[in-house]
Amino acid sequence: MRGLRFLALALSSLVLSGCVVRAAADVVTAPVKVASKGVDLATTSQSEADEKRGREMREREEELRQFERRYDRQLEKCREGNDRACFEAKETYSEIQILLRNNPGLAASPER
Repeated sequence: MRGLRFLALALSSLVLSGCVVRAAADVVTAPVKVASKGVDLATTSQSEADEKRGREMREREEELRQFERRYDRQLEKCREGNDRACFEAKETYSEIQILLRNNPGLAASPER
């Protein structure tokens, strides 16, 4: 009976020592895991940066198309004799030029 207790005690100490070692390893590596997760959240991967840049370019291209449609409508009204439309067309044209100046890639797009 005493031998059975000793055997149970020896087996439980082996099992528990594995748990203790595992817990100690988790405690030691936890700060590294937390720090690396923080770095991952704080940095932007190249693909994420490319996606963001592409999205911004598409938004600027859509903005340019809206200005161009507005300019075409105003220019048509100007040709029909509407002086107010002529003034608005000049303002819209200026906005288009500013947009193109600030975004040189838009002027080189194949759609134009």
